[in-house]
Amino acid sequence: MSNPKELWEDTHMAQRAYPIQLFPNRPTNKKTGDCILYLHWHAHMEVIIVRKGQALFYIDSQPIEAKQGDVVFVPGGSLHVGYSQNDDEIALDCIVFNAGLFQEWLNDSLHVQLVSRYLEGEEHFPLLVSSLDRYKDELSHQLDAIIKELEQKEPGYQLVVKAKLYAWLVQLARLNGKQASLSTQEPYFANRDRFKQLIEWVKLHYAEKPTVKQAARMVGLDPFYFCKQFKKLTGRTFIEFVNICRVTEAERMLKYSEATVGEIAIQIGCENAAYFTKLYKQYMGMTPSDARKHVHESL
Repeated sequence: MSNPKELWEDTHMAQRAYPIQLFPNRPTNKKTGDCILYLHWHAHMEVIIVRKGQALFYIDSQPIEAKQGDVVFVPGGSLHVGYSQNDDEIALDCIVFNAGLFQEWLNDSLHVQLVSRYLEGEEHFPLLVSSLDRYKDELSHQLDAIIKELEQKEPGYQLVVKAKLYAWLVQLARLNGKQASLSTQEPYFANRDRFKQLIEWVKLHYAEKPTVKQAARMVGLDPFYFCKQFKKLTGRTFIEFVNICRVTEAERMLKYSEATVGEIAIQIGCENAAYFTKLYKQYMGMTPSDARKHVHESL
């Protein structure tokens, strides 16, 4: 779930007939402000359960603070990113599913009236669903039961997961009631699609040192306003985002390639090895040489 190379995430579903998947996210050695869920989006919906720690998520520019026990709902198509809020251990369980899981009920009037409008994005649950009035521990226990089924994969687990998730959605819709957003199909963030295209471009061209001026031109905004919008969307400046892409690719190469530190620096757009070392340490907390040494020691 946190693969930074997949900013558009063609999330793999093991079984097409049952498009639901569990993605445990257990980042290590993360400090306050570190990225724990890289900026990406996918067509599927996502339920994020915070098991340990505290996190700050941005979902289509909406900041959501979540602590242990909280549940976050990410609508399909939403750009989202997450950061650690402290130096403690953090653990997330992410359930990703597609509306097609319930396609046989498309002609059911009760389904259309109560649940379908949320699945299709016509209305929205609160992003922090555990903040709903009368949200009970029972609903969190239902998610625990779903995760247990997805982990153990007993015969027929798909049917149990599907039934429990649907019951969870129905109860959410009941609780939402009059609190339901009156939003239409407009995304939370009006320029979302243009920013998605920009993000795709950055992940391919980060080594070319993209500038704020270039990025602003791509989304059709004044550079000053673009900077404000990008920070609102991601919680980071555009240059910080580019640097995160660069050092994360460097981290991957340090782990899985035989390229030297100097060669890696050039490939991510840092001609100066000293600057690369400084940049890597700023974002990763250690030098590139120390990172590679750590990889070798763990083998």
